[in-house]
Amino acid sequence: MKGVITVIGKDKVGIIYNVTKILSEKKVNVEDISQTVMQNYFTMMMMVNLSNMDCDFKELKDSLEALGEEIGLSIKVQLEDLFKSMHNI
Repeated sequence: MKGVITVIGKDKVGIIYNVTKILSEKKVNVEDISQTVMQNYFTMMMMVNLSNMDCDFKELKDSLEALGEEIGLSIKVQLEDLFKSMHNI
């Protein structure tokens, strides 16, 4: 089972560290990552493997969203199938 994580907001030190720390704690593996900073705005998309996750999907989602609120970013996670169907034209 795979998921897609998106992170968007003002650039600051520690964004990748803080997101991947939560993923590591929950046993979520990062399989692909793309990130860039454009005019002081940070954007990142990650493809993650949820197969060995040691919590349920809602707990992961809530943890990432709480982190986003704490550090002033939008952090969203979706199951890959849902993400693909939402972006398929």
